[in-house]
Amino acid sequence: MANSLHRRARLATGTAAGILLMLPLAACGSDNNVSCSGTTCTATLSGDGAKASILGHDLAFAGTENGRATLSVGDANVSCAQGESVSAGPLSLTCTTVTETSVEITAKLG
Repeated sequence: MANSLHRRARLATGTAAGILLMLPLAACGSDNNVSCSGTTCTATLSGDGAKASILGHDLAFAGTENGRATLSVGDANVSCAQGESVSAGPLSLTCTTVTETSVEITAKLG
């Protein structure tokens, strides 16, 4: 009886550990070329209205004007030029590439 109880406890502990290890991978959406490592993600948003879920936050690309990409993060709107970093709620965003139709960003928590 005790062995059965210990086996169940080990199984539950192993399952919980496996779920925790997968959290960083689930932190980013798989659409719009999102790639994450720990608490940092890169994403390419192409076309007006393109969306991605990054580190638990919804981002949307609203277009580019005069070399600045406009993004919404939740209720906040931000814009950035290529190479510029901006804060949007709990995320720090860097616009690594800005074109007329897309933006490539790096997002970090904090």
